[in-house]
Amino acid sequence: MKVKDPLWTRSFIMLMVGNLFVFMSFQMLIPTLPPYIKSIGASGLEIGLVTTLFSIGAVLSRPFIGFMLEYRDRKPLVLIGVISLLAITVIYPLSSVVFIFLLFRFVHGLAWGWSTTVNGTAAVDVVPKSRLGEGMGYYGLSITIGMIIAPSLGIYLFQVTTFTNLIITSSVLGVIAIFLLGIVHYQTPKVVKETKKEDLKFSYLGSLVEKSSWFPAFITIMVTFGYGSIVTFIVIFGEERGIQHIFLFYLCNAIMASLSRPIAGKWFDERGPKGLVLFCIVVTFVGMWALSFAHSDLLIVVSGLLFGVGFGSLIPTLQSWTLSMTPDHRRGVANGMFFSSIDLGIGLSGLVFGVLAQYVETGVLFQISSLFLLIALVVAILEGRKQKKLVHQTSA
Repeated sequence: MKVKDPLWTRSFIMLMVGNLFVFMSFQMLIPTLPPYIKSIGASGLEIGLVTTLFSIGAVLSRPFIGFMLEYRDRKPLVLIGVISLLAITVIYPLSSVVFIFLLFRFVHGLAWGWSTTVNGTAAVDVVPKSRLGEGMGYYGLSITIGMIIAPSLGIYLFQVTTFTNLIITSSVLGVIAIFLLGIVHYQTPKVVKETKKEDLKFSYLGSLVEKSSWFPAFITIMVTFGYGSIVTFIVIFGEERGIQHIFLFYLCNAIMASLSRPIAGKWFDERGPKGLVLFCIVVTFVGMWALSFAHSDLLIVVSGLLFGVGFGSLIPTLQSWTLSMTPDHRRGVANGMFFSSIDLGIGLSGLVFGVLAQYVETGVLFQISSLFLLIALVVAILEGRKQKKLVHQTSA
């Protein structure tokens, strides 16, 4: 019987938990910043810009850090990223002017692009190749749980206390993340250690896109564009419908994502990503429509459970798919491309649906945005058929 390569090393556990706190610290601000900026006089377009400017900053920074990851050790880059995120979080309460607040969001995006790219690449470095799907599935679970639990906490604090107290809580989580990531023993690949900056030529486009794994990144843009309307408007949706316990969406999401993600990771390693991606997209689509019809806690719970199974497994699967197609020395670039795909999808969604929100009810907005999940589904099916045809022609 073949012995599996060890996955649950001290470094992997600390990195995964540290990343969870990074996402907790950040994600609790996501659903609360749009209603906060609305309360200080922002228009519908400016509310959309809260997400869009952040995403632009993240996308702009990733090619530079992706290039640096081809020749730099991991630890200093990880610590620079998380410390920068904490510093920007602390200064949010200093502005009640919409323009300054939006400027802070852009700078926050730059730091977020840096941190997520480096942390994800560091995780790939410590996961055995033979257990990439499983390992990155668990690492992705730290992202998913952070994306799901933290908004519930953020919404609760926003409703019962002050914005300043919300920022303090986020900052405490950020400090914990810095401590945990500071004690990780990082494993920089040998090829990276042997590479000098002078040996490389920087190309912004070359560090933005990894050609070998562009397809799962494109699917990521489509599904996150659909999901972005929820990120930006779910609290406002709850206010429109008079739903007091909108945090149940995130709570149920977290529970099902935690239960389903390990199963999805093993599915990836044993059977590949394509069938899993199709299944997750369909479940997410159904969950979005259930949410759009919600007028009470029941459908909020149902939609949260569906999103936990679908979207909760979809994002880590797409990340594993992207990295499995990428050469070792280009992992930083591929990881940056993947996270940029998320930010680009959510950022453009915030802008587009921020404009549409002035003309349609938020539930209808969710239904419209769900069409992009269908586009992703169709494109994935067509690509799968194309690959089968190529394999058949090659073997004939």
